[in-house]
Amino acid sequence: MTHDWTRRSFLLSAAALSLVPADPAVAAQELPGFPDGVALYRSAYRNWVGEITAAGLWACAPSDGDQVAAVVNWAWRSGWRVRARGFSHGWSPLTITEGTPSDAPVLLVDTTAHLTDLALDSATAVRAGAGVSMESLLTFLEGHGLGLTAAPAPGDLTLGGALAIDAHGSAVPAQGEERLPGQTYGSLSNRVLSVTAVVWDEDSGSYGLRTYGRDEADAAALLTHLGRTFVTEVVLRVGANANLRCVSRTDIPAGELFAAPGGDGRTLAGFLDEAGRVEAIWFAFTEFPWFKVWSVRPTKPLTSRRVTSPYNYPFSDNVPTLVADLAGRMVSDAAWYLAPVLGNAQFDTAALGLVATLSADIWGPSKNTLLYIRPTTLRINANGYAVLTSRDQVQRVVAGFTAFYRERLTAYAALGRFPVNGSVEIRVTGLDDPAHAELDGARAPLLSALRPDSEHPEWDTAVWLNVLTLPGTPYAEAFLRELEQFLLDSHDGTDALTRVEWSKGWAYTDEAVWDDEEVLGTAVPASLGDGAWGQAAGVLDRLDPHGVYGNAFLDRLFG
Repeated sequence: MTHDWTRRSFLLSAAALSLVPADPAVAAQELPGFPDGVALYRSAYRNWVGEITAAGLWACAPSDGDQVAAVVNWAWRSGWRVRARGFSHGWSPLTITEGTPSDAPVLLVDTTAHLTDLALDSATAVRAGAGVSMESLLTFLEGHGLGLTAAPAPGDLTLGGALAIDAHGSAVPAQGEERLPGQTYGSLSNRVLSVTAVVWDEDSGSYGLRTYGRDEADAAALLTHLGRTFVTEVVLRVGANANLRCVSRTDIPAGELFAAPGGDGRTLAGFLDEAGRVEAIWFAFTEFPWFKVWSVRPTKPLTSRRVTSPYNYPFSDNVPTLVADLAGRMVSDAAWYLAPVLGNAQFDTAALGLVATLSADIWGPSKNTLLYIRPTTLRINANGYAVLTSRDQVQRVVAGFTAFYRERLTAYAALGRFPVNGSVEIRVTGLDDPAHAELDGARAPLLSALRPDSEHPEWDTAVWLNVLTLPGTPYAEAFLRELEQFLLDSHDGTDALTRVEWSKGWAYTDEAVWDDEEVLGTAVPASLGDGAWGQAAGVLDRLDPHGVYGNAFLDRLFG
């Protein structure tokens, strides 16, 4: 995490990736026999935070699933690998690995250009192309009176990318709340009714399109596949849309919100019981988190402001000059000691911005309060874990983690080290109960962090924990390794269980991320239980026996 960054870097939205149409003669020479009718071009790649980049890779944009299959067959016969690319809104090296040279036999396949069809398959199911954005999906559903219980905050995620890493929002049932038809409190993967992918067909001796129902055994490996296959289309279970109220608070101290269970203060678990949908954003070296509480409200509360579009926190979407200047100075001048100043500046921006934009209490169709992160927000690193526990133990998990985080951050600061300059983010979801798909024989996703644990049916909830810090921050990896080891040791499957969040940072050494052999080779596979890792790997290998889908990191992860 030692790339050169400037003040300007923090104000960039999506990377300005050049798309250079291929000279037909050059393409014919370098990619002989490439399928006719599929446009080829050269493209740069840049992940969300800009730490995994590549220049001048070959890329293409198939118009439909048949063209994807033709491209995959060309890659197999030519000794190339295929990587599906959406909006590149991720941190981990699941698409490409850092250092991939421009002449590598790696083909980026853009899903966002054409694989974006949307249609109702029934009154409670939507058929969607893998390249459709989450914002487009939610907008389409809203137009038909449909919606999701919860969704990731960014609208610039492709559905295919979100399903590959079991993306989620933040929702569990409030006290007395009954799950409505078509809804789930788990990940997006738990909504899949069928999935169409390009897989190896032994009879034809080639790759081709095949659709798997959720009740088929192989489907369980495709619902969350980490980029080990190429999904072109899915059918999702959906339900009636809801109007949500989102109230933001900045008046509850972290010591109260994250207190150990047993007290009578305003705790995260208390709000969870009341509303079922919460998120805490706790900026480093501050005491008052930005705390959001969503609640289902069919009619607009008197004090709420009606919102008719998403992204209602402009102070967060567009980095304020003070925050950008501080971040830029920290990176360009190595002024990492300014972390407490930056944390307080971010909190002040949020607290004042909520008032100035009248966004502390908003209400409207679910999409308009669930989507709130634009590409123009501050680009920052994030680690990620899900702790499976029972609903009545959520506060204990939160209290233990935040106390350890605060103690270690204070200890580092006493040594003049400031490894975190972003925030802690906490969300809570249910698990991937396959019954929510409302399809007989539906399988649970094998590789989802929200896969239920058969030995602990009482674990019905997941606490998602993220720590955010600027790229290149000294001591960040060592600090995040301590947090990771704390979670793995404290929640080792005895009374709770830690799993990694695929799209973010994990497997830390003192110097690097996604590099700890014990976590990669032992902790991650074991955490899924029931032989799920081996089952998924076996299916994915059988559906791609030639290793067309993969990269050096995935090869290492799957052994």
